[in-house]
Amino acid sequence: MSAVPGPDGRPRCPWSLGHPLLLEYHDAEWGAPLRDDRVLFELLILEGFQAGLSWLTILKRREGFRQAFQGFAPQVVAGYSKADMERLMADAGIIRNRLKVEAAPVNARAFMKVQASHGSFADYFWGFVDGRPVVNAWKEMSQVPAVTPLAEKVSKDMKAKGFKFVGPVSVYAYLQSAGLVNDHLESCFRFAETTGKG
Repeated sequence: MSAVPGPDGRPRCPWSLGHPLLLEYHDAEWGAPLRDDRVLFELLILEGFQAGLSWLTILKRREGFRQAFQGFAPQVVAGYSKADMERLMADAGIIRNRLKVEAAPVNARAFMKVQASHGSFADYFWGFVDGRPVVNAWKEMSQVPAVTPLAEKVSKDMKAKGFKFVGPVSVYAYLQSAGLVNDHLESCFRFAETTGKG
């Protein structure tokens, strides 16, 4: 399926038209190059919680996650105690999966180690694409992959650095979200906006 007109008539990637939150996320965030470490950390945690679920499920709880994880400050999440784990497990505003909850401080500590060794997480992450987005030019949704050799490479490296819930599929979604890979359909209005092409 190629791009489909949205409520305002502009063509969009079809997956964005299923819910207003998906539309907003698609139009404002997805595929736009992101180099802010705090937001990269938020997306990392959210992508981990998304594993096995729909992204819409996460978007519906995004504000709940932001409150529960105190604004996604890595240094705060890294210090979470057993009491914090129980607080999160009792919070109906997030996904209460114990393995995913317990992975959050582990990932925060790994994130901070990367920051310390690379100057910023963004420098480390963007290093996999030499600082420039991989711009695809798909015509149909069926062409967009779920995983790529790049995602497998990043996943392997992140696992070696101690990150959890960073399988290749989750990492590819993360690369797309943060704009390291631009998978907007060529006919989507955001393709031109995010790449300067079209």
